[in-house]
Amino acid sequence: MAKRVLALGLDPEYVNPDQLQGLSPELVRSYIDTQLERVWAMGYELRSCLVDTGETAEQVVESELASRTFDCVLFGAGLRDDSQLLLFERLLNLVHAKAPDAKICFNSNPGDTAEAVQRWV
Repeated sequence: MAKRVLALGLDPEYVNPDQLQGLSPELVRSYIDTQLERVWAMGYELRSCLVDTGETAEQVVESELASRTFDCVLFGAGLRDDSQLLLFERLLNLVHAKAPDAKICFNSNPGDTAEAVQRWV
């Protein structure tokens, strides 16, 4: 059975435009999707979960975690930005509580997502 991975990230629509370095949210999302497809092609069962900056983020993640078990949860770099520290802590603690057996991994950018997952599953 394929290892299940939940990829959590901040929806590019909610990222500070200065952090996007002139790229549109649509282009950033397309790049993220391309990198996630790479993980899927490696044989992992992957679910992508892009969240807002906190209004519904916890509910969305909790729903994903309740839908199945995951072997690994990836936290994208956007969630770990200094401006998202409180959201990151809330989501990390939620994953710890609802998926205690899942490994946790972090990418440094969408381009090294597959390598982050491979380190742990």
